[in-house]
Amino acid sequence: MQTHNLGYPRIGNHRELKKACEQYWAGKISANELQQTARSIRVQNWEAQKNAGIDVIPCNDFSFYDHVLDTCLMVGAIPKRYHDLLIQKQLSEVDLLFAMARGYQKDEYDITAMEMTKWFDTNYHYIVPEFSINQSFTFFSEKVINQFNEAKREGYTAKPVLLGPVSFLLLGKEKEKGFHRLDLINKLLPVYKEVIKKLDDGNVFYLQLDEPCLSLNLTEKEQQVFTNVYKELQKEFSHIHFIVAGYFECYGKNLQTAVSLPVKTLHLDLVRCPSQLDDILTNEFIQSNKQLSLGIVDGRNIWKNDFEQSLTIIKKAIAAIGKERLWIAPSCSLLHTPCDLDLETNELCLPLTVKNWMAFAKQKLDEVVTLAKLATDEPSEQALKALEENKLAIKDRNTSSLIHKPNVKSRVQHLTAKDNQRESVFAIRKQLQQELLQLPSFPTTTIGSFPQTKEVRSWRAKWKKQELTDNEYNNLLKAETEKAVRWQEEIGLDVLVHGEFERNDMVEYFGEQLAGFVFTENGWVQSYGSRCVKPPVIYGDVYRPKPMTVEWSEYAQSLTKKWMKGMLTGPVTILQWSFVRNDQPRSETCTQIALAIRDEVVDLEKAGIKIIQIDEPAIREGLPLRKENWQQYLDWAVRAFRISASGVQNSTQIHTHMCYSEFNDIIKSIADMDADVITIETSRSQMELLDAFALFKYPNDIGPGVYDIHSPRVPSKIEMMELMEKAKAVVPGEQLWVNPDCGLKTRGWDETKTALTEMVAAAKELREAVAATV
Repeated sequence: MQTHNLGYPRIGNHRELKKACEQYWAGKISANELQQTARSIRVQNWEAQKNAGIDVIPCNDFSFYDHVLDTCLMVGAIPKRYHDLLIQKQLSEVDLLFAMARGYQKDEYDITAMEMTKWFDTNYHYIVPEFSINQSFTFFSEKVINQFNEAKREGYTAKPVLLGPVSFLLLGKEKEKGFHRLDLINKLLPVYKEVIKKLDDGNVFYLQLDEPCLSLNLTEKEQQVFTNVYKELQKEFSHIHFIVAGYFECYGKNLQTAVSLPVKTLHLDLVRCPSQLDDILTNEFIQSNKQLSLGIVDGRNIWKNDFEQSLTIIKKAIAAIGKERLWIAPSCSLLHTPCDLDLETNELCLPLTVKNWMAFAKQKLDEVVTLAKLATDEPSEQALKALEENKLAIKDRNTSSLIHKPNVKSRVQHLTAKDNQRESVFAIRKQLQQELLQLPSFPTTTIGSFPQTKEVRSWRAKWKKQELTDNEYNNLLKAETEKAVRWQEEIGLDVLVHGEFERNDMVEYFGEQLAGFVFTENGWVQSYGSRCVKPPVIYGDVYRPKPMTVEWSEYAQSLTKKWMKGMLTGPVTILQWSFVRNDQPRSETCTQIALAIRDEVVDLEKAGIKIIQIDEPAIREGLPLRKENWQQYLDWAVRAFRISASGVQNSTQIHTHMCYSEFNDIIKSIADMDADVITIETSRSQMELLDAFALFKYPNDIGPGVYDIHSPRVPSKIEMMELMEKAKAVVPGEQLWVNPDCGLKTRGWDETKTALTEMVAAAKELREAVAATV
């Protein structure tokens, strides 16, 4: 049996890539220094995998920003608006990549970034390829060749990893009508062949093609495209050992298509779908000469593998097709897990008891190798010792009194239908809220956070090191909050926010105050580009020991006569953006969190906060990959939100926020959430996402984002007004709010102040235009 890995975290053990990219963008380091950091991370990653004993190590799993964007550059799918940057400005490849990801606003140029959305059901964001009806492709970026050759120079016979051609097209978007993106496959495939030919010239042996779209609902036509593409590749490169990797789900109705692909090895995600092993081990497959990659170690979560359970699965496969046709691997790329558990040395954050139940990317490599050793006829003494240690850790977790709280379970069991319903329907609530709040038409607000400057972050670091007392730290934060409130009043925002300067992360902040969570100091994972998050770990039953945000919201409201929004993260997002316990259904854990948030909502209302935002950007992200499984998830996810929001009076206005999601297929469920106001990301898509709300005749109020906060580019008042005019064309003006796409935590104050001032001016002009027609 061979062991291999599908991909390794690209950020570096200490987020070296994030720091280098941000220094480069700020002009503090050179392109050469940026490349040196990247090379150092790649070499360290290869060395870590070699030291663990992985037989086949991946390359080209590293990216400066996103592997889908890398593929766009590889095949020359560069939108026309960037062509001048290549021809006139002669940008380097890495600068072009950053311009496509972040936008370009320099000299005489003002070019928007490409759209970004969630990578399947993860919190990783990818850049969405853009396709036109006359799209052409050309071999533009040789990054995959360069990294393969670099690995060879470092002494590694590495396996290049590419996003497969069919998934690349399916993950993109047509920017014109009149064609389907899969119609472009005959133009795209020659470029893939050119890339593979160049790898072949370098004596590549293994080549991994990721085709995660094989786990989606595919039409017969789409399945046929998969078959045709791989027949073409096999015909031309029969001597190359192609590994096709699907993950995050079963192959489902695409199983026969996947199995029949003329490739040497097919990868199965046996963590998300252990049952598919039985489906695939038919006589037809057994009699073929195909190999199976068993994705047996969870690449999405941080819990230790249960060796006994995994060995049962591995031995079943051995009995059917023999060891020589099996590979052992993680279920998917380890991109979604933190780098190294050994870096966690603070027992106050992560108690040893809980740490002993966990495994990060480095430890998961050890698990893969150990499982392969244990599946041999004569396991080594070292492997058998590892098995016994694993049994003890699994038993300790299963029986731990830290995990189960009877009063929490009882509260969930005694919920009734009344607990997830507001007192009255929206039409009645809206009238009462307007009488109380007296907001103008096109009310302006922000999504919640304001820039967290280096100074603010330094205060938190000093406070954690006890270099600042609690009182000193709180006084600094209060002064920063007051500055933010005064500035919002000055520019004329209608509904204010306190800025969230006390918060480290929108999920971690709440997790730190909820029972049932633990934390890491270095458990970072990439969310997009240089944005890394440190998900909390839900290990046990969740409840709220005391109020979490009331004191800060109350203080901020005391500073102004305008309305102050209370800011909370919703139960589904806290669940999705944490590493979640895997010993009970996710729906039960989510309901526990919902009750904790409900308690906070009720306390905020008692404290005089009459507008409360419960952010749920991860609602769509949690959807199962295939539609037949959607409704069950949506039922409990919507119920959890409603539980969190339904403890308040009619006159209290509940907001929610969602970003970087396609809403068309779940619009009814979004309406069922029954938030009084929903704010959504729409600027990168030029308000396209609003069409779903218009077609559905969404009854509640909507704030379509008018500028993209994930880019440093500052839009003009005219641009924002044009976007709002597009919104007015499909949604009645009386339902519309004006706001940014998302929170402003990662932006700088200069760009934030300019953009929000322009936004308020745009809203005022919209009001004047309406008043003039009355």
